[in-house]
Order: sequence, then C-alpha cells, then structure tokens
Amino acid sequence: MNLLFVIAGQFGATEILLVLLVAILLFGGKKIPELMKGLGKGMKEFKDASKGDDETSSHVTPPEKKD
Repeated sequence: MNLLFVIAGQFGATEILLVLLVAILLFGGKKIPELMKGLGKGMKEFKDASKGDDETSSHVTPPEKKD
C-alpha cells in the first residue's frame, strides 16, 4: 500500500481542525499567511531546481579569455 494513503487516511476533519487551532494559537493569526507564503515559495524553488529550470544558469555567459 502507498504509505501516504495510509497516513492521510488516518486523519479526519476533527483532527485537521484541531491541528489548525493549535497552529493558530502558537503562531497567531497574522503569522500564518506569512508562513504559508514562505512555504509556497520554498516548494516552488525546490520544484524548479529539481527540474533544472534554474533561470540564472541559462543566462550566465562564460568570461572572456584574455590573450
């Protein structure tokens, strides 16, 4: 069996709401969107790096050689 399916199948709506409530209590309501934004950016950068779509590597020109 797929491990992710087994783990995800164990959490119901009550457990998810409890985890969200604890997160709000720990971090506060204003900090949660900032954390999620940072997490999203990190995931996007990871996907781009794993695909090899690094913008900086495609635009770098080799240095000129002096004679």
